[in-house]
Amino acid sequence: MSMKPKPTSKISVFTFLLLLSFLIVVTRSSDVAVEAGSEEELDDLEQLLAVDDQLQEDRPEQQSEAATVSRAQRIVLELNGDNTKRLIDGSEYAMILGYAPWCARSAELMPSFAEAATGLKEMGSPVLMAKIDGDRYSKVASQLEIKGFPTLLLFVNGTSQPYTGGFSSEEIMIWGSAGHDEFVKAATLDNEIQFVETGSIDVAKLLFPNLKTNNVFVGMVKSEAERYTAYDGTCQTDKILEFLNSNKFPLITKLTESNTVRVYSSPVKLQVMVFSKPDDYENLAQPLEDIARKFKSKLMFIHIDISNENLAMPFLTLFGIEDAKKTVVAAFDNNLNSKFLLESDLSPSNIEEFCSGLAHGTVSPYYKSEPIPDNQNGTVVAVVGRSFDELVLNSRQNVLLEVHTPWCLTCETMSKQVEKLSKHFKGFENLVFARIDASANEHPNLKVDDYPTILLYKTGEKENPVKLSSKSSAKEMAVFINEELKPKDRSAKDEL
Repeated sequence: MSMKPKPTSKISVFTFLLLLSFLIVVTRSSDVAVEAGSEEELDDLEQLLAVDDQLQEDRPEQQSEAATVSRAQRIVLELNGDNTKRLIDGSEYAMILGYAPWCARSAELMPSFAEAATGLKEMGSPVLMAKIDGDRYSKVASQLEIKGFPTLLLFVNGTSQPYTGGFSSEEIMIWGSAGHDEFVKAATLDNEIQFVETGSIDVAKLLFPNLKTNNVFVGMVKSEAERYTAYDGTCQTDKILEFLNSNKFPLITKLTESNTVRVYSSPVKLQVMVFSKPDDYENLAQPLEDIARKFKSKLMFIHIDISNENLAMPFLTLFGIEDAKKTVVAAFDNNLNSKFLLESDLSPSNIEEFCSGLAHGTVSPYYKSEPIPDNQNGTVVAVVGRSFDELVLNSRQNVLLEVHTPWCLTCETMSKQVEKLSKHFKGFENLVFARIDASANEHPNLKVDDYPTILLYKTGEKENPVKLSSKSSAKEMAVFINEELKPKDRSAKDEL
């Protein structure tokens, strides 16, 4: 039995995808076929086979070995000069055997072809299994490009596909299966995984020892802790590729310089990241694998060496904990662009509870914040992520907020203007000037894309702050503030 690795595969990651087909049929006999002169005969054939099924159910002891083989051969339609094109064009999948009555090899192949037809029918396959006497209908055989005997052809939507399979019933079933074409397409599109197909149950069990079926089977074999994964979806290219993308990674992926692109492009967008030193990770490895197994396909688990600044620092900075030295458990939802941080003790039970909350959407996103500062002195109030609600959104006063970052080249100039404005409006009790460093503080209601940004949060309208032009002079901003607050406050001076 042949095992054919995909020739277009460029990279091997110790992963194998298997397509298996195995069916036992009692014996072989001479060929007795049904001649199909019209499409109505397909219905007649189905009715005859239904009678066979009922007879076997009612009187199984009367079903002889010869009768079983005869039924298998009746499933194969006999094509002729009138019905060949119509039946092939009218079938999504059609497997055609071109034979000659005088050909010994054709005679040897027919029982296997009939057995394959029986197996495919029992599996509910939509494939039309048919044969044509190429010697008698030589013109039709020539049109089908049958140049010798026996010849096997697979037609997909009326288009002939090259047949490179074997000639046992199992191998014919693989190619006759409607899913095989989808399997081959998936193999062509995925260049990371080694694809293998076999018709031998013994070979299959060497690769997938837990195999418990004799029907068409697709499974993945990896060298990781979760070694065997069976596929239970439909034989469609996109579904197979989705299965591969969701299962090609180990239970816990170690992030490296070479696999970052693959990790970020994973279809599992909710990713749990464990930052730790290699020695510390050893104590967590087994509990983490047990947790990862419970949330497989829902969460992707990634280990990052916290001492590797190139890999760890970009993520830790997003949480404002770039100086962390001990183990950190965090998560990212790459679909919603949200991040999460486990702030409690890193026990296995707490990690599992954190992961369960992530999977069910009950964990609140994390927003980084500096410690709450002492605002006793200064005319401009320092706001951080944790004090944003209290000092801005829930404040009964109007708040003019300057949003800046340390790396912004023009922010220093704006800060000086805000300081000047705060002193100018010092006598107005209903107006507060505030400032927040957006590089170190976040809040779900603070969405700023450019810096500096000046926002005026008016009393009673805090959900819709007014944005001031960052190019305005101090005098222009004073006029703007005066106009915005005039209806509710006494008139403010324009002159600075």
